[in-house]
Amino acid sequence: MNTTLSDIVSRQPATEPWVEGEKIPWREPEFSRRMLAEHLTQRHDAASRRFDTIDSQVDWIHRELLSGKPSKILDLGCGPGLYISRLARLGHECVGIDISPASIAYANAQADERDLQCSYLLQDMRTADYGSGYGLAMLIFGEFNVFRPSDARAILVKAHAALSPGGVLLLEPHTFDAVREMGEAGAHWYSSDGGLFSDEPYLCLRESFWHPDHAATTERYYVVDAKTGAVSRYASSMQAYTDAEYRALLSECGFGDIRFHSSMGGDVNAHETGLMVVTSRKRKYPALT
Repeated sequence: MNTTLSDIVSRQPATEPWVEGEKIPWREPEFSRRMLAEHLTQRHDAASRRFDTIDSQVDWIHRELLSGKPSKILDLGCGPGLYISRLARLGHECVGIDISPASIAYANAQADERDLQCSYLLQDMRTADYGSGYGLAMLIFGEFNVFRPSDARAILVKAHAALSPGGVLLLEPHTFDAVREMGEAGAHWYSSDGGLFSDEPYLCLRESFWHPDHAATTERYYVVDAKTGAVSRYASSMQAYTDAEYRALLSECGFGDIRFHSSMGGDVNAHETGLMVVTSRKRKYPALT
């Protein structure tokens, strides 16, 4: 969206979630390329976790959710395949879906190079065909909350249909308080010599809004090019759910044996206290539509 500095000065508070934009531009090739670098870096856990943490969580998934037995796994929002590439090495057949072209290209190259049983699809999980026969479907690292409630529910219905009877759904969403706190964080800014939003130096102005009537947060990003002063504007929203709402939603979509965990493995990471883990199993009767 074309924006000027004057537009920033005269801006109004965000009035409705998802109206100003759904996500920062994950699918744009250059943004996707820069995001891939953030996924792979071992300097922070902002885009993806560091590899040693992923190794530990993959071990928990393999042992606790799949009983150490080969299964077919669906990873929604798989990024560069950091989880399912490891699960494939443990004998699982894996499918990943993501909208980021750079991440999918990287994941496919890794699968070919290492002869892994991984297939990666460059698609939007809201419209993609998931296939069927999965023993595990996973949507982790808080990605569930970025979708409108209607889209989030549709994703759960599709995941239910893709799982075999008794198959496991692994969600790692944000807690209600975490989403609310994001919305109440106010405004802040930072400068960068080159990073996620541009290869060139820029200033990023970020502000947040909490919508109590919707239980949702909207975040705005104004990215100012340091050389030209040109402004790019992005916005994204996140839906908050209580534990009871997560439980009810999963039950409505055909899942039972719903369990809450502090994390994948039970250890609470100090940097991830806003995330929780919910596991459930597909019931034998069809999901509601």
